[in-house]
Amino acid sequence: MTAETPVRSAARLSVAPMMDWTDRVCRGFHRLLSRRALLYTEMVTAPAVIHGDRARLLDYDAAEHPVALQLGGSDPAELREATRIAADWGYDEINLNVGCPSDRVQSGCFGAVLMKTPALVAECVAAMQAVSPVEVTVKCRIGVDEQEPAEVLPLFLDTMVAAGVRRVTIHARKAWLQGLSPRENREIPPLDYPLVHAMKTAFPQLHLSINGGIGSLEAAARHLEVMDGAMIGRAAYHEPWAILGGADRLWGDAPPFAEPAQAAMAMREVIARHLEAGGRMHQVTRHMLGLFHGRPGARMWKRILSERGSAGTLDDYDAALAAVGAREFA
Repeated sequence: MTAETPVRSAARLSVAPMMDWTDRVCRGFHRLLSRRALLYTEMVTAPAVIHGDRARLLDYDAAEHPVALQLGGSDPAELREATRIAADWGYDEINLNVGCPSDRVQSGCFGAVLMKTPALVAECVAAMQAVSPVEVTVKCRIGVDEQEPAEVLPLFLDTMVAAGVRRVTIHARKAWLQGLSPRENREIPPLDYPLVHAMKTAFPQLHLSINGGIGSLEAAARHLEVMDGAMIGRAAYHEPWAILGGADRLWGDAPPFAEPAQAAMAMREVIARHLEAGGRMHQVTRHMLGLFHGRPGARMWKRILSERGSAGTLDDYDAALAAVGAREFA
C-alpha cells in the first residue's frame, strides 16, 4: 500500500471538476466551508494550457489547497507539455480526464471515449508523470457504449496500474457517446456501485474514489466503508451547506461554521474585495444560490442574488443576508 499523503487524505471527500462551475471563485467559497475536502478545477485542455492565457486558466488562490488540476487531452506530447507548464503553479495533483462525455470532448478524442483505448491512456499518463512533481491520477467511467463494464473496467485498471497510476476516481455509470447528451449521461445510465466497490477488493493497492449520484454526506460515508474516497459533484454545488458544511467531520474535525448564515457573512468580505477589484457580484454569488437550501428565507435569498447579481452592490447582498436572518451573525 502506498503511504498516506495530505492530498490522499483530502481525497476522502472531493468536489468533482465541473465545467463552468468549479472556477476559482467557486473553489474559494467551497474552501471556506471545508478545510479538508479536495477541490478540483474545471477541466482544462492541454492545447489551451500550451497556447492560451495560462494565468487565466491556471491561477488560483493559495487558500484553495489542497487543489487538483484536471487536464483533458489524448496526445501524450501535448499532455506532457501542459503538465510541465502547470508544474510551476504548484497544484497538489494533476488529473487526466477519461470520463467526460460531451460532444466537444469526443471531437477532440479525449474524455470518456478514451475508455476504448486504455493503452493510449497509459502513454498519456507516462508522459505526464515524467514531468510532474506531484501525483498524476485518472478519472474514468465504468465503460462506454456497448462495452461490458464488468470486463472493461478491470482491464482498464490493470493497464493503469502497469502505467504507474496509484489513484483513480471511477464514475459509476457507463457513458453513451451516441444518443445521450452530457446531461443525460449524468442521469440516465444506471449506477453500478457494486461493480466499483468490487474494484477496491480486486485492486487493494489502488486508492479508489467513487463518483456519481452521491447526494449526501451520509451516502458518502456509506461508500467510505468500502472505498478510499467519495467524489460529489452536483449535490456539492447545488446544496453546498448540506455537503460541505459538515464535511470536515469525515476527518474527525469540527466544521469551520455552525450555521450557513455564518458562512454567508464571511463571504461578504470576499464579495466586497471582488467588487472593489472591478468584478461583478454575480461572479461570486452564482455559486452560492443553494447555500440555504431547505431553510427559511432560501427562496428570497436565491431570488435577490439572481435578480440583482449582475449589477449588484453590497447593499443588495445585505438584503439577501437579511432575508435569511444572517445579519445577526455580523
